[in-house]
Amino acid sequence: MKSISPQEIASHNTKDDLWVVIHGKVYDLTEFLPNHPGGQKIILKYAGQDATDAFEPIHPPDIITRYLSPEVCMGKLDITDSAGVMVKKESEADKQVRLARENMPSLDEMYNAFDFESVAKTVLKPEAWAYYSSGSDDEISMRENHNAFHRIWLRPRVMINVKQLDLSTDMLGTKVSMPLYITGTALGKLGHKEGELVLTRAAGQKNIIQMIPTLASCSFDEIVDMAQPSQTQWLQLYVNSDRSITQKFVQHAEKRGIKGLFITVDAPQLGRREKDMRVKYSDKAPEEMNEDANRNEGAARYISTFIDPSLNWDDLDWLKGITKMPIMLKGIQTPEDAVLAAKHGCSGIVISNHGGRQLDFAPSAIELLPEIMDALRAEGLDKQFEVYIDGGIRRGSDIFKAIALGAKGVGIGRPALFAMSTYGDEGVKKLIQLFYDELVMCMRLMGAPTIKHITRDMVDIRNLKDHFVQSPLDYLGHHAYEQMLPRGRINKL
Repeated sequence: MKSISPQEIASHNTKDDLWVVIHGKVYDLTEFLPNHPGGQKIILKYAGQDATDAFEPIHPPDIITRYLSPEVCMGKLDITDSAGVMVKKESEADKQVRLARENMPSLDEMYNAFDFESVAKTVLKPEAWAYYSSGSDDEISMRENHNAFHRIWLRPRVMINVKQLDLSTDMLGTKVSMPLYITGTALGKLGHKEGELVLTRAAGQKNIIQMIPTLASCSFDEIVDMAQPSQTQWLQLYVNSDRSITQKFVQHAEKRGIKGLFITVDAPQLGRREKDMRVKYSDKAPEEMNEDANRNEGAARYISTFIDPSLNWDDLDWLKGITKMPIMLKGIQTPEDAVLAAKHGCSGIVISNHGGRQLDFAPSAIELLPEIMDALRAEGLDKQFEVYIDGGIRRGSDIFKAIALGAKGVGIGRPALFAMSTYGDEGVKKLIQLFYDELVMCMRLMGAPTIKHITRDMVDIRNLKDHFVQSPLDYLGHHAYEQMLPRGRINKL
């Protein structure tokens, strides 16, 4: 492969002649520029430069070979040319992140999920924090996901032998250490250089399930290869408008041993995640970039370019025809759709409003859970049909409440990302252990020695659907949450 000097690369820095360096290889992106799903500006910003740091958190490493022809690779960066080394100047934002990381509290000081979030807010780059923390519109649903758990009160039973506890359970046929899994969340490398691989290792060591996201920063095979031989993984799937791509992906996943297919059904269009959008608006671009590429969705922009908005109930027959994996629908938000999923032969559902990132004022999963379970029971569809929830789980008692109301297990998204972003493998393992220890305490004080002993009569849900009942102030959640700010105030704080 031809070696190319930094000086020659730097000379190809216009819209009509654009080279960039990614992972040491030089690519001519002139023809690809107008078709980049994330807009032209981000590529033009790195024209004639090394774009690896911007590219890596957003894309899996094999995306270039999958979507670009070999001819666009012009050669490799000549690292022997010491006189022209591409020097990366530390930006003010990078300096702030570096100093914040140098002054992080020790892992021993993390006592709950909110502690990881509070630290992550100080050490993540602005675009990473905006992407991970943002919800749609006014972020009502995002906050309600957690707040709704505060409207469920416990009914402890006493004088029960709880010396020996067993938190293990089965989820889609896999025995796990507790009814908790790491749900599929995109762009892991925004928070950690190894991205989803951190979550894989931690999940394996703690014997919980990891759901692999379609839009991971690492490639699918990298994540599967990192798993332990006995480790169970699920796949979160966005159905592609090109169904042949989806079929190939699903069948490859099945061959690699994936044990559950979770089809996201609540994202035919992206929600407006304004925190994410505002960070991108404040990112100034080179002077020559006057084109009108839409980057309103920030880091999430390119997601919407391939998701099929025509996906409907009739497509389930096709999906069942291309795989033998259990099919789950992720993003169910009404009893009617839960019943339809069961009648269409799905193995279960995830009640979810996408972490409050899609339709604002969509109800929280925990609020919907009781009525969905009642609807399934009324139709006799609850016996071989597994129901999971995600969104807002921050305490072991939240897991207890979900199990009491009929959930088979719960998924965590942001908490795992924040633990990963701050303390890596050890952070995620500590987070899982905190959930485990909190659930142990809750079960013992509630008089439930096993998961099967957690029943609906152990919770009081009379106020669950009252969105205006006065709840105790959640100081930890309030402290960790970052409110929406007008555009002009972002850089002044």
